[in-house]
Amino acid sequence: MTKQLTKQSPSISEIPPLLKAEILAEALPYIRAYHGKTIVIKYGGNAMVEERLKESFARDVILLKLVGMNPVVVHGGGPQIDEALKKIGKAGTFIQGMRVTDEETMEVVEWVLGGEVQQDIVMLINHFGGQAVGLTGKDGGLIRAKKMLVADQNKTGATIDLGFVGEIDAINPAVVKALQDDAFIPVISPIGFSEEGQAYNINADLVAGKMAEILHAEKLVMMTNIPGVMDKSGTLLTDLTAREIEGLFADGTISGGMLPKISSALDAAKSGVNSVHIIDGRIEHSLLLEILTEQAFGTMIRSR
Repeated sequence: MTKQLTKQSPSISEIPPLLKAEILAEALPYIRAYHGKTIVIKYGGNAMVEERLKESFARDVILLKLVGMNPVVVHGGGPQIDEALKKIGKAGTFIQGMRVTDEETMEVVEWVLGGEVQQDIVMLINHFGGQAVGLTGKDGGLIRAKKMLVADQNKTGATIDLGFVGEIDAINPAVVKALQDDAFIPVISPIGFSEEGQAYNINADLVAGKMAEILHAEKLVMMTNIPGVMDKSGTLLTDLTAREIEGLFADGTISGGMLPKISSALDAAKSGVNSVHIIDGRIEHSLLLEILTEQAFGTMIRSR
């Protein structure tokens, strides 16, 4: 059974020095194994809105960089977009886990994701001693996108137009690699652009999954508001194969907003990312617990 950590866990100041040393020693094999490797992190949920968790995340990402790994952050911002839409009298609408995005909503998405949310993350990482740089799809031609049409589940052969919702046409990782080589931490907003310059709102899980694939990442870590993938009885599933996931899709266990998340995680695993993890971002330092300890944490997805 996966041990659940809570807010009642002791603070660093309460941990005896010898235990701190043992914890650091336990991390050494993982630091050695992942040195020089790329770790793509999908950052969203409570970890983005609670101050305690935001600071924890920033410190974790900086530590990964300092010990020789190459973290790449792809962030979401659903709650922030909903709040901004509410201020102008609009309500968010979702189909199959994707936000329906008209022209006015797209303007809000660009401002919130590429401006407010991205810069908050960059500034927080920089505040704690890291060097972060914010990117959108137009920077260095990073994400080329095209309109997404989703299948209408009620009409065979029909599709649904979600507006300015995009799917990834291509990723040019050159700007990300250049930043990594210069010791920067890339922070990517999931906004893509067509060849004509049209902006598209892209699900952040899809961007994170494709980015992990293109960058040949060692790990893809998706931070969520749940412990991981749960079965219908609420039990955490710690280890899933492609076949098992397809069964969970078929019986409706995985639905709604989890659909793009699990689909992109599975695609990344099938495309060569060594391990994909879905973890609980509501727990402080969950990122370090997953990467630098023996603690089984969240759900790991394997291609087979």
